[in-house]
Amino acid sequence: MPLSEHEQRMLEQIERALYAEDPKFAHTVRQTNPQVHYKRRLIKASIGFVAGIGLLLGGMVFQTVPVSVAGFLIMLVCALWGLSGWRRAAGSSSFTIDRGSKRQQRPGMMDRLEERWRRRQEGEQ
Repeated sequence: MPLSEHEQRMLEQIERALYAEDPKFAHTVRQTNPQVHYKRRLIKASIGFVAGIGLLLGGMVFQTVPVSVAGFLIMLVCALWGLSGWRRAAGSSSFTIDRGSKRQQRPGMMDRLEERWRRRQEGEQ
């Protein structure tokens, strides 16, 4: 959905104010690609996951349960963190498939309630 002319002017004013207030931050934000951020997150999560495996195995070898539990928890947290980064990286790519065009969108609960309310109001008049 394109922005109206008024909204475009407001956005341009906000951008100019941001550049005037903090040009270094504005330049950094303008050049940052979200894909790069999510790929970095995925790499960090992978490294953390491998470290968690190391702790888990080290705890098993030396028979220390707290180290093994800590390793497992680190693996779990890093796996979830990496999956969220991977999902966002895949979702923000320009090659995503629009699934809504293949099938008819079902109305949500609020849409159904509003439709019932509208029909009820029309029926009473």
